[in-house]
Amino acid sequence: MAHYRINRISEEIRKEVSDIIRNAVKDPRIAELSSVVKTEVTGDLRYAKIYVSVLGDEVTGKSTLEGLKKAAGFIRRELGKRLDIRHTPELQFVLDRSIEYSIEISQKLNELNLGQENKDDI
Repeated sequence: MAHYRINRISEEIRKEVSDIIRNAVKDPRIAELSSVVKTEVTGDLRYAKIYVSVLGDEVTGKSTLEGLKKAAGFIRRELGKRLDIRHTPELQFVLDRSIEYSIEISQKLNELNLGQENKDDI
């Protein structure tokens, strides 16, 4: 299957799963500040790995991931209704820490810049 088609389907799955999680899933374990960052679909469109970022502590992330794994069947069924593809991929949710990592790096850079400004003032 063409690589560009897999990328288009992957992006469409990301958009739809994000909408389903935000509007249709009613599990209280899923944090309000969670977002679907990236989706990887296999070449045969049988499996999709969905990377979810959760803003909060470790416990919030784990409970959100647990809630999403429990709701995977419902999300897959809703995805099948919304997409016009032969096989709806089996969903696997993975916790993504890239946003938290970038915030941490940004804070460290700001601290370094403040330290540099304080040296220049002396």
